[in-house]
Amino acid sequence: MTLDARPARYAYLGPRGTFTEAALLTLPGAAEAEHLPLATVPAVLDALRRGDADTAVVALENSVEGSVPTTLDELATGEALQIVGEIHLPVSFALLVRPGTSLADIKTVASHPIAQPQCRRWLLDTVPDAEWRAATSNAEAAQHVADGHYDAALAGSFAAPRYGLSILAEDIHDVADAVTRFVVLHRPCTPPAPTGMDKTTVVAFIGEDHPGALLEILTEFSVRGINLTLIQSRPTGAGLGSYLFWMDFEGHVADARVGEALMGLRRVCSDVRFVGSYQRADQGRPEIRRGTHDTDFTEAAAWLGSIRDGHT
Repeated sequence: MTLDARPARYAYLGPRGTFTEAALLTLPGAAEAEHLPLATVPAVLDALRRGDADTAVVALENSVEGSVPTTLDELATGEALQIVGEIHLPVSFALLVRPGTSLADIKTVASHPIAQPQCRRWLLDTVPDAEWRAATSNAEAAQHVADGHYDAALAGSFAAPRYGLSILAEDIHDVADAVTRFVVLHRPCTPPAPTGMDKTTVVAFIGEDHPGALLEILTEFSVRGINLTLIQSRPTGAGLGSYLFWMDFEGHVADARVGEALMGLRRVCSDVRFVGSYQRADQGRPEIRRGTHDTDFTEAAAWLGSIRDGHT
């Protein structure tokens, strides 16, 4: 097989049977691709950086527990990668046990740290004496149950047959209709073409802390009618009080209003990392305010040019 003929390679948080794998399999052609399940998010992203994978899929945000810090930090400060798509996956958990296990037998329950808070009340009500154990993924928790290390795992019901486990309870959650947002990553590349239903992600670094520093950043979006859908501060690691801001907002880097905002950020920040422009999973279209259409910027630039040329 020639290099060009080889199947696409997808890295994701494994082992097999994770929600990340379920999200990956929603992508066109992914079922026929080569899959590379890895133990941690940094390992997944490093495989993409090295070229061992063509695409990576990792969780970024959950509607109940918020952002996934490891993913944010890796994409904000590690070797640059680019988001080219996103997936919204409804998430509901099942309690997986070895065959013959009853609720009364359960003394330990394992899951990924993001899963446990989504089921905390259910666990307290159903298995109040069970102790929770952390795993690097829900599928790993299921594997540990199959190996006899723990009594039960919170995981997707689809993981049960893969690990020879029984489903003792399913549709487990404290908050109904929970959704996890996954991002599809490539090495730095030309962004996908704008669709009119796009989102852009950047990371802004404040040069020095001063009154109004965050306001300066937000103003660049406000005056151009750009709606932020997520803003998250994270420490840079350079010392107490040193923060970066992860921001998702409506629009595409090809849009005039977005381009102007990014140039504004570049002027007021010590650094700005472009993380991607990509189609929104919910296919929502932004409401573009008067004066912020691409044609408005073109007409304004032409007007300024005429003044500079001596025409009034």
